[in-house]
Formats: sequence, structure tokens, C-alpha cells
Amino acid sequence: MTNLFAPIKIGDLELANRVAMAPLTRNRSPKAVPNDLNTTYYEQRASAGLIITEGTPVTQQGQGYADVPGLYLPQATEGWKRVTAAVHAKGGRIVTQLWHVGRVSHVSLQPNGAAPVAPSAISAGAKTYIMDADGKGTFADTSEPRALEVSEIAGIVEDFRRAARSAIDAGFDGVEIHGANGYLIDQFLKTGANQRTDEYGGSIENRTRFLLQVVDAVATEIGSGRTGIRLSPTTPANGISDTDPQPLFNYVAEQLATRALSFIHVIEGATGGDRSFQYEGTSFDYDAFRNAYRNAGGTGGWMLNNGYDREAAIEAVESGRADLVSFGRLFIANPDLVERLQTEVSLNDPDRNTFYGGGAKGYTDYPSLDAAA
Repeated sequence: MTNLFAPIKIGDLELANRVAMAPLTRNRSPKAVPNDLNTTYYEQRASAGLIITEGTPVTQQGQGYADVPGLYLPQATEGWKRVTAAVHAKGGRIVTQLWHVGRVSHVSLQPNGAAPVAPSAISAGAKTYIMDADGKGTFADTSEPRALEVSEIAGIVEDFRRAARSAIDAGFDGVEIHGANGYLIDQFLKTGANQRTDEYGGSIENRTRFLLQVVDAVATEIGSGRTGIRLSPTTPANGISDTDPQPLFNYVAEQLATRALSFIHVIEGATGGDRSFQYEGTSFDYDAFRNAYRNAGGTGGWMLNNGYDREAAIEAVESGRADLVSFGRLFIANPDLVERLQTEVSLNDPDRNTFYGGGAKGYTDYPSLDAAA
């Protein structure tokens, strides 16, 4: 049996296999509260070694898309309790992804219609998902952001800490901090979005400061062994870029290595696209990134993501490039993906028309092998 389906312990988390469910925004939680449909969706996928939930905003300010579940309302925590209980009843493990989108938002989603916040007042030039005047989901241009004052940043760090505590109260086995895909932490890291001249801008050490403050706050609150982080060194998602990502992320790796985290979740290349994508005029060596982490003493599980299939995932684990591999779109259409990968049977094809918003169709109605039989 390949190690892809063997148990593994990462930090404080003991997992039945090394197939993780990647976070997937599905826009089916009105008023930011998880519901019965969400519970069914995650329960169906409990055979994953680890479920990482869809991005979960730590505050309303951190929300960038309509109908995503949050972790800043008491009723949301209660909703998540039903989700985690259902997954645990099936023997699964589940963490939630703590999210602040920064500039990737729209005024209609922000408190009092305010401008989204960012390291610098630079537009993402991206699209987001909002509700139109008729209450129907639609895509719209992100709104122009404003630059955060230094005095505001500690409050956002505190929002992450508070949300991490709520996650544990809701029964989650841990959390994943979202530091990828052009959202707020990634915006602070990368030169294309961060033009600050204070202690949060300029040098690599300064641009990394916010990330490390969030990691330390969360790990201190819930334990480093229940804390993971997602990073995307070269993705262009949401208009993000960097002039020299290798030294930046090697430094990030070295710093994270000293913090005994549960796992590092790495998106290779362009999110949802070319796994070999690199920013124009730059190069990036993912092996060097991983080696920087290991050589500095990092012991967390190394998880890879982006368009992996069965063969590529097995190769990544057997070669030592990864301890775990996460799957996104394949888990949308295949609730029993682990069994399908193990037995090498055919996979359901995902319906892209039902990825965002809606009800059970394209969400909880994909057939399992048992149902097909």
C-alpha cells in the first residue's frame, strides 16, 4: 500500500490517511452561519485524512464573498458545532481556515459599506461574489481599498486569536491560517501589494511581521500543534505578485520552523492553474523552500496542493516531497474520494455551474460508490 493512504501524525493531529480536503469556497451559508446543508456536505467527506473547511472570515471586515460562513458570531459557532460533531461521528478530523481577505472585497460586504482594508491603497483588480439587488449571486469588481493604519493592525491580529478560540469552542481539531492567494497576509508579504514604509513594509523582515504576529497569537491561544498555515509563493491570484519570492519564502520557512506548527500547506504555482507558474522575471524552487523549513528544524507536516491526481500524489509522498496532498475540485464531485483513489475506480466530474451559491444541487448530491452500487 502506498503511504498516501497510511496514517500520519502532524503536530497534535492523528490522521487516518494523507489525503486532505483543500478549502473550497461554496457560498452556501447565508448570514455567515453554517447550516444543515453545510453539515451534510462535510459529513459526506469525513473519510479524508483531514478536512480543511472553506475560508472562514475572522470578522465581517475580513469577508470578501457573499454567503460564506464566519467565526465571529455566536450563532456561527453553534452552527459549526453541528458540522464538527457530524465529521467526528464518522471518524474524521476537521480544521477551519481562518481568513481575512483584505482588499479582495466589496463595499456591499463591509461593515457600514466601508472600503476594504489593505497594507497599501492598491486595488486587487479582481472579481468577487456578491448578492445583487434581487438577492441573486453575481460576480463584481473588488472595491478600492484603503491602507491600514499601524494602530489598527494589532486589532486584526486579535481577531485571528479570538476566531481561533471560537474554532476550538466549536469542536474543530485545529485551524489553518490563510496566508495565501492574495488575501490580507499574502498582501503584506508581497511587494506588488505592500508599499508601506513603516515597520510592516520594505524589508523581508518587515513584510513578514504581520504573518508571524498572527501565527504567534493563534498558536499561543490554541497550541502550535493544532495550528497550520497555507502559503502560495508564486500564485497570481487576486492580482498578487512579488519581485523576488525565493528569499522571502525561504525566510518565512525558517521562521515558521521555530514555531512547531502542525502543518505547512503549500499551493504550487498558480492557484487552480499551472503548477509551474512563476512571476515574470523571477524563479522559485519549491524543494529549496521545503529544505529551508526542514534545515531550520521544522517538523510540521508538509502538504502540497494544486491539480494533483492519484499518480502525482503518490509520487509526491513516496519521493518525500510531501507528507500529505490536498485535493480541491476532486472532493467537490467525489465525497468518497479516498476510497475512489484507493480502489482506482472512476471519478465523478464536477459541475462548474454549481461551484458558487445555490442549494443541494452540485453540493451534496454527487453519488458515492455505495449509492452507485
